[in-house]
Amino acid sequence: MTLPDRSSLSRREYVRLAVAAGGTAALSACLGGEDDTSSVDVPAGTDDSDSLPTRQHAWNDALTADEHGNVQPPAHHVLVALSLQDDVIEDGRVDETAREATETALRSLERAYEWSNEGLVFTLGYTPAYFERFDESLPDSVDLPDPTALTTQEAPEFDEFDAVLHLASDVPEVVLEAEEGLFGEVSELNGVNLETDLTSVFDRLEDRRRTGFVGDGLPAEHTDVSGVPEAVPDDAPFLMGFRSGFRESQATEDRATLESGPFAGGATQHIESMDINLLQWFDQENHFQRVSKLFSREHAVEDLTGEVGEELTASSGLSLERIDATDADAREHNVVGHSQKAARAREDGEPLLLRRDFNTVDGDRPGLHFLSLQREIDEFVRVREAMTGADLDVPMANNGIRHYIFVNRRGNYLVPPRSLRALPPAAPEP
Repeated sequence: MTLPDRSSLSRREYVRLAVAAGGTAALSACLGGEDDTSSVDVPAGTDDSDSLPTRQHAWNDALTADEHGNVQPPAHHVLVALSLQDDVIEDGRVDETAREATETALRSLERAYEWSNEGLVFTLGYTPAYFERFDESLPDSVDLPDPTALTTQEAPEFDEFDAVLHLASDVPEVVLEAEEGLFGEVSELNGVNLETDLTSVFDRLEDRRRTGFVGDGLPAEHTDVSGVPEAVPDDAPFLMGFRSGFRESQATEDRATLESGPFAGGATQHIESMDINLLQWFDQENHFQRVSKLFSREHAVEDLTGEVGEELTASSGLSLERIDATDADAREHNVVGHSQKAARAREDGEPLLLRRDFNTVDGDRPGLHFLSLQREIDEFVRVREAMTGADLDVPMANNGIRHYIFVNRRGNYLVPPRSLRALPPAAPEP
């Protein structure tokens, strides 16, 4: 991706394009000049590794929250797809030098950047294909099947490489600098000299790199992209125009964490990438219809959401009565809500998924990289089946938002606890 003329864009628009483009040229452009690769200046990290969470996915306590206690995700995200080099695992055993290099490189990130929105949070997750390199199998306590199509209407490609690195920060230069540092393109991160990088362990798959953004006002800055209409509300954090990630509608980090076995403290992760038909969503549907299809018809009738969901405070507003009314809404009103359907998969009223998804305009088209953490991939599948609503007697056009989203990639991952994040064996010793 070529960087555009900077003079015609705001800084926020320009750095978004730079993150999507990636590379040292994009980093230099963000930092101020064609040859400027000097380090960013953000809160520093720590040399005390024991002060950091034992869970890689323990982000919530380090991130900011709004007045209702809803965690505010970092604004800028990069998913870096990784393929192991041929000699890293031989005869079912990991080369210890490669494992040490991986851990040292990741520790460099933690020394360079504070574990926060203003610094950097990240995870390194591994696919089923990675674990198939070992003679041993994953323990029964880990549910990590190969990804698969989940409806007859989709035919996605699958993430069959080895790992994905998820980098996230409010500061776009940070995610760029961290990625480039890990792959040998810069030697200093936020004033910290790099001892080593990942170039001896992983190859970076540029064609599988994914980027995105989330936050109030960011989607509306992308109306220059084909398929993103001017109708996107100015202060909406997501492209479809409404807030998400309400505290009471998310699984807690405890609920998403593996409780037993050698990978206790880890989590499974699902990532699916999808296109969104925003032109149809905004041009053919009015606000009442959008609310009905995204939340529930009752939300629309009672005007519960406000313009972008600001009236919902800490919850999506889905009471047990509204969830139980899904079948009746389909029969009597010929429409059901996306959130209403998915909530049917809750256990004892508790959500199963911790979502950390974000908008994208990768490929110059609007979409979403849906990222969820949970104990078992089967829990994601159950929520996805409830959201699909194949059991409901309602036309596709009124079956939540299914008519507007198109899945093109899926991947399943194990995000180990921090102690096992560097090239874990399939069967770690107790």
